Amino acid sequence: MSPYSASIRPLSDKIWVTGQVLPGHIEGLREAGFTCLVNHRPDGEEPGQPESAELARVAAAAGLSVVTAPVRGLPDADAVAATRGALDSLGPNGKALMFCRSGMRSAAAWAMAERLAGAEPEALRDAAFAAGYDLSRLPL
Repeated sequence: MSPYSASIRPLSDKIWVTGQVLPGHIEGLREAGFTCLVNHRPDGEEPGQPESAELARVAAAAGLSVVTAPVRGLPDADAVAATRGALDSLGPNGKALMFCRSGMRSAAAWAMAERLAGAEPEALRDAAFAAGYDLSRLPL
């Protein structure tokens, strides 16, 4: 397993989270069974970071769906709704990888999107904690 793949952490059986995805990772992600990428990282946040449009182009060419929902700080209503839409579109065999710089904003957006669907806050916090993300201060 590469160091990158070791940094991909499960939030559920269908949702995984990680830090920055690079274009060169995408084919391997498809081979690992991911069907959707959810990009929570704003363009231009860090020098050398790939642009969202480039990632979307490479992912689409590999057959993955892509949702771009940039988050700065706490996920806003638009990012949460886009995340919820990605989750709803997965279908029975879908598997999504959500990413930002460290995975924290993605974990928060996931929890807020799942809460919209009625998930219990403590179960969401527990799942995120098991993946290495402390959402104890996130308003769910």
